Amino acid sequence: MTLTAFPPSTAVSSTARRERPMAPAKVRILETALRLFYDEGIRATGVDLLIAESSVTKATFYKHFGSKDRLVLDYVEIQRQRGESALEDAIGDARSAAATIGRVVDMVESTIESSGYRGCPFMNAAAEYPDRQHPVRQVTAAYTDHVSARLATVFTTLGHPLPGAAADELTLAINGAYAWSYMADDVAARAGLRRVAERLVAECGSATR
Repeated sequence: MTLTAFPPSTAVSSTARRERPMAPAKVRILETALRLFYDEGIRATGVDLLIAESSVTKATFYKHFGSKDRLVLDYVEIQRQRGESALEDAIGDARSAAATIGRVVDMVESTIESSGYRGCPFMNAAAEYPDRQHPVRQVTAAYTDHVSARLATVFTTLGHPLPGAAADELTLAINGAYAWSYMADDVAARAGLRRVAERLVAECGSATR
């Protein structure tokens, strides 16, 4: 699962630049990968297309990444960073159950409704790498675990009697909304997510409402 605006932004964020600014050519390659891997698929996007769309030479590509596999890992890592940042922004101060969970749901709905939405990038990546031991799958699994654990902490703060179970249920509902909305009916998917969220809010302690 991911909680972020999936279509890539116009620039690689500062968090994705790690500790020091990247060379402009490397930034262009990453931005191109963010767009093509998400829109077209990871395995369907070849190195030659990445090079052409990035306006770099083959030597420059391999200088910065060494291989497509390295670029793929950077792609899922950037998505992870964006997802974690978006989740924290939505959670905010976590003082009101209705407001906090409502902001998380609003963020999911905003993503689903965006014009460039092509499904969840983590689900998409996992589908292309069936081996659970593959580094890509390790990143997607670690991110999902992080989101579930973070939501459990939030539900604890909000006074839910079973915060871990509530976090699992909301995670499942969000994943279902992402998948269902892309494959079929986005209206029904969003409505189902809202119903689950409203029930979980009602189960939180009255002092947090």
